[in-house]
Amino acid sequence: MWNRLNKSMMVCQMMFGLSFYGVMVILTRFFLDDLGYSEANTMMVVGAFSSIGPLFAIAGGFIADKFLGAYRSLTISFGGFATGYTLLVLGASASNVQMSLVGIALASYARGLMSPSYPSLYKRTFATEEDFENCYPVNYSVNNIGSFLGQYLFPMVVLAIGFNGSFMLSAIIAFIAFATLVVSHKPLVSVGAEIDRQPVSPKNWAAFIGISLCMIGLVFFMFSNMDIGKNIVYVIGAAAIGYFVSLMLKAEKADALKMGTILIMTVLTTAFFVYYGQIMTSMTMVTINTMRGDLFGFIPFAPEASMAMNPLWCIVGGPLIAMTFSSLEKRNINFSTATKVGFAFILTAIAFGILTAAVMGVGPDAVIRPEIFLAVHLFQALAEVIVGSMVVAFILSVAPKHIENFSVSLFSVAIALSGIVGAVFSTSIALEKGQEITQEIIQSVYGGYFSTLTILAAVMVVVALMASRIIRIMLKSSEAASEELAPVQAES
Repeated sequence: MWNRLNKSMMVCQMMFGLSFYGVMVILTRFFLDDLGYSEANTMMVVGAFSSIGPLFAIAGGFIADKFLGAYRSLTISFGGFATGYTLLVLGASASNVQMSLVGIALASYARGLMSPSYPSLYKRTFATEEDFENCYPVNYSVNNIGSFLGQYLFPMVVLAIGFNGSFMLSAIIAFIAFATLVVSHKPLVSVGAEIDRQPVSPKNWAAFIGISLCMIGLVFFMFSNMDIGKNIVYVIGAAAIGYFVSLMLKAEKADALKMGTILIMTVLTTAFFVYYGQIMTSMTMVTINTMRGDLFGFIPFAPEASMAMNPLWCIVGGPLIAMTFSSLEKRNINFSTATKVGFAFILTAIAFGILTAAVMGVGPDAVIRPEIFLAVHLFQALAEVIVGSMVVAFILSVAPKHIENFSVSLFSVAIALSGIVGAVFSTSIALEKGQEITQEIIQSVYGGYFSTLTILAAVMVVVALMASRIIRIMLKSSEAASEELAPVQAES
């Protein structure tokens, strides 16, 4: 089942999680302390960094399919990560804002190039489809392990070697992945698609370079001008959804109804990931300002490292969620995907309810213990596992085959849109630079914000359950339409 190739690729996946999320976790402090950004601007940039990469996965898939193939795209993406982090080193050394923004723009584009290429090539390293399906969850866990280690360790690494040293460490880690892919060139190309085995024409190289420069320039502009940048994300997202709607209107009734269910799930996914995006923005800012002490009294946790609790619980939550639903199905208790998303919003409401209670009940010392955030991340991670693992499976199960890949890309569009929307929301709790953190501020500013999110999560439970009923009706109508069409197709 396992072979040297897929093990090498999992090493690359681990290196990605370790370096990318290591950079992400220290960006908040870097922009606040070294580059002098306000809390509001910092949350917008970090929120965009966490979400823009998935948006450009659409371009990454197009490049891999039409110009370079998955192997070249993946190799170049890790070269892009290493170069981007190196630019962050230079930006940190000189406190240069523009150099730093170019660095995260390049890393964001590299993530978009990597996202569709990695699973495509990784799948081809297995002998059978069954082996791939059995082993892919392990790969997901490997990514979460890398993510956890990066988010937990890098805030402490910063204390030892500074921001520039930490960014250099990420660059080295990314370069190791790049070198691993280069060394494995021949065997990976041999199992790749036909385009991987064919030379790239000068015309295609020129097209790739031109598209890449435009994309990187666009991302840099968005990071430099977030007021305009967020609108660009909205336009790209609206264009992708609008194109999908146009395809739906042209489709046969049976396919159109199925595509309609994908749109409903996209809306639910966008709403959910607004909450997930708070981990990188508002929740990180709250932990920086309030979280003090060691976890359980003996495990050191830097405030910004609290987001490492998310992948930690995801590692545990993945098997737990899978076993729970599998056990229920054995008892003939089956829930639709939209109903499961409703369960995810229940878990989210619990998570933000705990956080609301903590900030409203904070003492005069304005300190919240790490154990509170551990509990918050537990419920939010369980919710994330449900949405992250099941929505894509639903889309693949109902999408017409000729637009299957584009339909799945709507999931990435939802993540990108929600990341920006969530970052915009989070700026409402931004404090002025140097403002003293008091019990009153925590209760009024943070308490009001998180209580509102808790109430809205409860509302979304009802919305998701209503959507589940609508989707069930639409799928039954689609099935009936297919049965009506079948005799006509048979005659023709």
